Amino acid sequence: MNPVNKYYDQLEPVIKTLPGKPGIYQFFDKEGKILYVGKAKDLKKRVTSYFNKDTALSGKLYVLVKKIAEIRHIIVDTELDALLLENNLIKKYQPRYNVMLKDDKTFPWICIKNEPFPRVFPTRNVLHDGSEYFGPYASVRMMNTLLDLIRQLYPLRTCKLSLTQENIKKKKFKVCLEYHLGNCLGPCEALQAEDEYNKTIREIKEIIKGNISSVIGQLRKLMKEYAETLQFERAQVVKERLELLEKYQSKSTVVNPKIDNVDVFSIITDPEAGYVNYIRVVNGAIVQSHTVKIKKKLDETREELLFHAVFELHTRFESTAKEVIVPFEPDEIIPGITYTVPQRGDKKQLLELSERNCKYYKLEKEKQLELVDPDRHTNRIMARMKKDLRMKEEPRHIECFDNSNTQGDYPVSAMVCFKNGKPDKKEYRHFNIKTVEGPNDFASMEEVIYRRYKRLLVEEKPLPHLIVIDGGKGQLSSAIKSLEKLDLRGKITIIGIAKKLEEIYYPGDSLPMYLDKKSETLKVIQYLRDEAHRFGITHHRKKMEKGTIKSVLTEIEGIGYNNAQKLLWKFKSIKNIRKAPLEALQETVGKSKGKIVFDFFQKELNSQS
Repeated sequence: MNPVNKYYDQLEPVIKTLPGKPGIYQFFDKEGKILYVGKAKDLKKRVTSYFNKDTALSGKLYVLVKKIAEIRHIIVDTELDALLLENNLIKKYQPRYNVMLKDDKTFPWICIKNEPFPRVFPTRNVLHDGSEYFGPYASVRMMNTLLDLIRQLYPLRTCKLSLTQENIKKKKFKVCLEYHLGNCLGPCEALQAEDEYNKTIREIKEIIKGNISSVIGQLRKLMKEYAETLQFERAQVVKERLELLEKYQSKSTVVNPKIDNVDVFSIITDPEAGYVNYIRVVNGAIVQSHTVKIKKKLDETREELLFHAVFELHTRFESTAKEVIVPFEPDEIIPGITYTVPQRGDKKQLLELSERNCKYYKLEKEKQLELVDPDRHTNRIMARMKKDLRMKEEPRHIECFDNSNTQGDYPVSAMVCFKNGKPDKKEYRHFNIKTVEGPNDFASMEEVIYRRYKRLLVEEKPLPHLIVIDGGKGQLSSAIKSLEKLDLRGKITIIGIAKKLEEIYYPGDSLPMYLDKKSETLKVIQYLRDEAHRFGITHHRKKMEKGTIKSVLTEIEGIGYNNAQKLLWKFKSIKNIRKAPLEALQETVGKSKGKIVFDFFQKELNSQS
């Protein structure tokens, strides 16, 4: 019996008889609903790993494994076949625990219609009618810019007439206004030959694919031929087309034109999702750019999310690129594709451009959510902290304590207060230690905790949901003693954070808890700890400075606090003041006061010798 899965007894025979071959596996719940589709090089090893007692399961993976009541599998010949089959099944069934690319829209395509004298137009419906479709385009503006260029370069028909050679010969059609405006060359009345029209369509296809350089080369050659045969009007038309194309190409080129037919992918992640940007580059020109959000289902790694996006987008956009530029190599390979991780140069610049697009997309999404739900970010962090710290309620009110002293002298403590994950500075408090002598950090913590919460109880003010102690088990134990005296133990969650490994200690638990270094919960706790340390150190320095002044300099008759402070600011320490020449002291506090200080320390020096 598996401790996680109660259906393991009926699943075990299936798992043990799985073949060690490539394939896909499907997990179903007790109602027969598909939960997850996965691929594997070795089906037996991969599926067994979910049920291995030694395998550490994350929260979401634990929930998945717990629900599995049935396992099915399909054997294929190669890993690539498994990858394609997995992708198709995910799209078909959309299992709850598989990551999906979120687009929220149907993308437009450019269609070149399968008909005599083909039309070129935008569409969102891809039909299997023999027509050619180019795209999809993530940006409608980018597609329309391309279509506008094509219309300026080439006169094309826009009518839906059936322009068969038979109909044209029978003179069924008359030219329309588009012909008289110069936007069409009149193929309906045989004023344009089909071969000439089809040559135009071939050039349009090259432009759509991003192969602008080859079209420019052909047009230059044609312009030269027209000029040599004195067909100057035709040469002028070709020249104007060339200028349009070169202008369009100059706006599109962002890197070295030698970078040809390359895909670029970048990714950034947060605890809930990954954001992937895809850029397609042909002849140094960006011909497509698209960013997607991939919601995590099973705490997938960056490598897993990136691979999923590379495969999905490469397929969706029908890319023919053999080289893919990435920030790091995914764990799995795609046959026929080479990964490149650039360190410098034009390819590195392309990757950085992709990463900027990724960041901007993520920020835009967050801003949109902030407009709809301003408290969403705070609510998410509070819910995450409640879960991570095993609390009964969200830590909307947190107080953090830190002690400071110099070899036991001038001991102070600081308390900072966070409300909804943000500093509430008007609630910050300093404490001068009153009952502890010498460097006793534990006793100091016990005193401060008692004083703080005794006062809140007396004044009937709200208690915090969480107390954070800057220190390990010793400081935490001292704080708990005070809570016990006030009958507050168990009523407030209290933890300690040790500096060395950022481990979290709980009362009565000898083993610390380690939070993910990138987790938002740990970042909030670290922010609390650092803020308490900063606030406490500032107060400690002021007290130490005043104590030093009071204990030494103010003993000198005729020297007040202000002059003593000037001397310390200038010379930094009493030791330096003792060694200072008369002239330097007089420059700082005047001739008479400087002489008094100088004489005082000279007398002190003489008495010691």
